[in-house]
Amino acid sequence: MGDPVANYTSRLQQQEGEIKLLQDEIERLRDPQELNFTSSQLDELREENSRLKYRLNILKRSLQEEMSQNDNEMLNINQRLQQIFGEAINTAYPGLENPPLTVTPNQQAKFGDYQCNSAMAMAQVMKAKGRKISPREIAEKIVQNIPNNELIERTEIAGPGFINVHLKRMFVSKLLSSLLVNGVKPPSLKKKKKVVVDFSSPNIAKEMHVGHLRSTIIGDSMCRLFEFLGYEVLRLNHVGDWGTQFGMLIAHLQDKFPNYLSVSPPIGDLQAFYKESKKRFDEDEEFKRRAYQCVVKLQSKEPDFIKAWNLICDVSRNEFQKVYNCLDIRIEERGESYYQDMMTAVIKEFEEKGLVQLDEGRKIVFAPGQSIPLTIVKSDGGYTYDTSDLAAIKNRIFDEKADIIIYVTDSGQAVHFQVVFAAAQLIGWYDPKVIRVEHAGFGVVLGEDKKKFKTRSGDTVRLMDLLEEGLKRSMDKLKEKGRDKVLTPEDLVKAQRAVAFGCIKYADLSHNRINDYVFSFDKMLDDRGNTAAYLLYAFTRIRSIARLANIQEATLRTAVETTEVLLDHEKEWKLGKCILRFPEILQKITDDLLLHTLCDYLYELATTFTEFYDSCYCVEKDRQTGEVVKINMCRMLLCEATAAVMAKGFDILGINPVERM
Repeated sequence: MGDPVANYTSRLQQQEGEIKLLQDEIERLRDPQELNFTSSQLDELREENSRLKYRLNILKRSLQEEMSQNDNEMLNINQRLQQIFGEAINTAYPGLENPPLTVTPNQQAKFGDYQCNSAMAMAQVMKAKGRKISPREIAEKIVQNIPNNELIERTEIAGPGFINVHLKRMFVSKLLSSLLVNGVKPPSLKKKKKVVVDFSSPNIAKEMHVGHLRSTIIGDSMCRLFEFLGYEVLRLNHVGDWGTQFGMLIAHLQDKFPNYLSVSPPIGDLQAFYKESKKRFDEDEEFKRRAYQCVVKLQSKEPDFIKAWNLICDVSRNEFQKVYNCLDIRIEERGESYYQDMMTAVIKEFEEKGLVQLDEGRKIVFAPGQSIPLTIVKSDGGYTYDTSDLAAIKNRIFDEKADIIIYVTDSGQAVHFQVVFAAAQLIGWYDPKVIRVEHAGFGVVLGEDKKKFKTRSGDTVRLMDLLEEGLKRSMDKLKEKGRDKVLTPEDLVKAQRAVAFGCIKYADLSHNRINDYVFSFDKMLDDRGNTAAYLLYAFTRIRSIARLANIQEATLRTAVETTEVLLDHEKEWKLGKCILRFPEILQKITDDLLLHTLCDYLYELATTFTEFYDSCYCVEKDRQTGEVVKINMCRMLLCEATAAVMAKGFDILGINPVERM
């Protein structure tokens, strides 16, 4: 996948490996007696020895500079530990090819902060090669070869070969200070990469419904993640804006609004308009014949028919935009029509390479390992979704020059995309080792009866109706908590929108996207448990601590520059480590595109903060007067660091917190 962090790690390990080879060479040259050299040869070797030592020092300095040159970025502690243990393993067992490397946060604080679990897997690998060594012996040798580093205080071997790692508190303290000074910054990319995310994708002339909710929310969050990490992101809305149904719609438009070319037709309810035309198409043979003629004229790009098509598309776009405005979605429309002129060249390329078969008048393509073919030309000469998706992927690879292409659609389309990707590889458009092309599938939205989410009458739920219901319920919740009594009308509306849309997004993103999930306003608006409501209130509480203590922003900024973030109390230490796990979480999501991991982390961060706040005073007030008598500025900085990471996490999820709720 060309991960820049992995490349960076590999380069560091390569440098360390070269240092080890040079050290071994120097050791060998220290004992010339065993080598039976002449005097002149000995002088040459001594001179070479000096050169090697000089080069060794240069390499060590280079390595140290590379580790420290990005001090303003958040360090991925897990990744740094993997570098350290990777070097130790390679030094201890230099002949072991691709040794297993596993470092994870420790689940129980009494056993340390992180744990390296490589020894057990290495023992299995060695056993398969005829070398029987106990995991504990392997662990001991790994520990003996851990290089000097800035991070590890001490290690302990537990059980059969777990290596427990205790971090240096001073180093963690410095990382927190760096975060406060520089903000929440991702690791810099060594090469600017381009990501194309295909998401939302409603159909023109049909209203967006709850089925589009997941694609829109998940796709937007993925874009936000890659944008934060420094990638160039192209957000694409692959709308259904071409095909047979447009002949039907244009024919109905001509009948209902015959002066549409000169007067914009007042199509108020596009869904009703679509249903009317579909009814006529199904029941009236003459209308059906005219509809097919309209399709031909549209595909021939006759001006009057293109205008009719544009009118229908514009009405849809206006409706879609209302949803996107509510959910704060930025997206560029490139419908199926965008790729129409590219399809002929795609078909020709497959034919020239001998990859097309004829099947009862159809032109089909079988990709290796796939049981079903792609139909690239129908028996009547028309194109299909298969054709447009092939044209789209080629455009994204060659014209957009994408390094990563992600399709966010329901899991029901998994097989289709699997075949499209296989065909694109078959024809040589991309190598999966170089360009990452992935279908990020998701399950369906269920009602509280565990059946597909529908209205009481059995219709699909309109997305705007859902969002409006969310606004109503969030206002009811805020009034129930008495927030209308303390907030200004403007702040109350901000809180209403933050809770309504934040809760709808979070309810979706907090579930593993692969699974179906039950949509429940009552659960998502509950301010207990892993919900946006709980997190938004927790964030507001954290942000209010400094305000209620009358600590000015300038005072906090000065403290950031001058106050050491001490982590003496066990709850301070636990919170500090939790804050610094943020880069690890983002790296995992970048790899597997499972955003619920970030939701779980934010919930853990909020609950860890609550433990800290309940045990460690930040602001001490006189019980009688309520006046502030003491401020622990070090702990106030931990509050600020927590809020900064939570705010960035919310931003990636597309949730807009408010200062007052």
